Amino acid sequence: MRFYSLLLCLLAIGVAQADVFEKDLSNGLKVIVKEDHRAPTVVQQIWYHVGSMDEKTGTTGVAHLLEHMMFKGTKSVPAGEFSRRIAAAGGRENAFTSYDYTAYFQQLHKSKLPLAMKLEADRMHNLDISDKEYNKEIKVVMEERRWRTDDEAHSLMDERLMATAFQEHPYHNPVIGWMNDLVNMTPADARDWYKAWYAPNNATLVIAGDVNAKEVFALAQRYYGGIPAVKLPQRKTLDEQPQLGIQRIVVKAPAELPYLIMAYHAPRLRDVEKDWKPYALSVLSGVLDGNESARLNKSLVREQQVAMDVGAGYDSTSRGPSMFTVEGTPAPGKTVAELEAAIRQQLQLLVRNGVSEEELKRVRAQVTAAEVYKLDSVFFQAMQIGQMESIGLTYQDIPLMLKKLQAVTAQQVQDVAREILQDDQLTVAILDPQPLAEKNKHAKGDATHVH
Repeated sequence: MRFYSLLLCLLAIGVAQADVFEKDLSNGLKVIVKEDHRAPTVVQQIWYHVGSMDEKTGTTGVAHLLEHMMFKGTKSVPAGEFSRRIAAAGGRENAFTSYDYTAYFQQLHKSKLPLAMKLEADRMHNLDISDKEYNKEIKVVMEERRWRTDDEAHSLMDERLMATAFQEHPYHNPVIGWMNDLVNMTPADARDWYKAWYAPNNATLVIAGDVNAKEVFALAQRYYGGIPAVKLPQRKTLDEQPQLGIQRIVVKAPAELPYLIMAYHAPRLRDVEKDWKPYALSVLSGVLDGNESARLNKSLVREQQVAMDVGAGYDSTSRGPSMFTVEGTPAPGKTVAELEAAIRQQLQLLVRNGVSEEELKRVRAQVTAAEVYKLDSVFFQAMQIGQMESIGLTYQDIPLMLKKLQAVTAQQVQDVAREILQDDQLTVAILDPQPLAEKNKHAKGDATHVH
């Protein structure tokens, strides 16, 4: 990996920020334009500030289902025509749903931006959720759930882990929904979700590429400006109470190898300037994982040979509470219990002895290089802006977040490890592999949109 200096990184980020412009339309739609003139292309992304965490019991999966329905036609654009017109214009399009938001995007030649805006604005306001199209698509979603979760051991394990670790917060429920809810969902549920949340005052429009901001704002006003705002449902504060002791689950599913996930409740980033723990946790994740010289790989894969693979993860940016995870596959001849013991030993060493300046230097370099590389992708720049705006932060926070990451000290990493890596806030999930012959083989149906 080629390492860049912090100065170069912040300079690059600063230049990128200087090319970002924003404007709020009178109906509440926030429009953000990132000018990047390296290629004659443009990305349009519309981010709705609603995801599966906003669902109610009994209708889990409706946010993801509605994402599918958004491609099933309006009064003026028949089912399937949206995608056909974008493809005919030489573009590509897709969508995704998460716990926190739902987003739709197109990437095409800059001259086709009016077409993309016209189509996207049309389905923001004029979606036609017919019983016929709904009844076809709910079957597609149920099949997607079967082959992406029910028939995939690691996905099933992740789902059960979340349902165990979160007892109160809606992260308890899978984004794709529980099968019982999908079976009992109705077209009215989808229509109600659309009417409640799909509105300009609950969305951010991000346009990035070879465009002029002033011209983009005029186009946005033309195509989106006439869509009326709606009174949004009241959002209640959602959180998770402290865990009352270690939790363990075993998931039996057809698989070749056992697997281990250790997930600790951890804070998310709320105040970019004042918070320090999320930054320290991000660095801790980099110390444990990140490349071959990181602690877990070096100690457990190469030296002790107790793991085939092992890694750590943490995401500081989300609407709901976060988790710090360590996971891995035992090496042949080793058990999950031996791998867990070896991981625990490494975590205890870190808590007791802290991290070295050399490790901090490596992680800082990785963070810096990663941010510079992100600037190479117009699409990713738009993604970063949209995500930040959709979780209650802002793209303007990014330079400060980078400075804070670079300022994390060895003492802060040790302190946050001591506080967070405790059994009382740990959920352990173990995959107990069953014979693959038992695996139900479902035809992989139409998964038109990647989620």
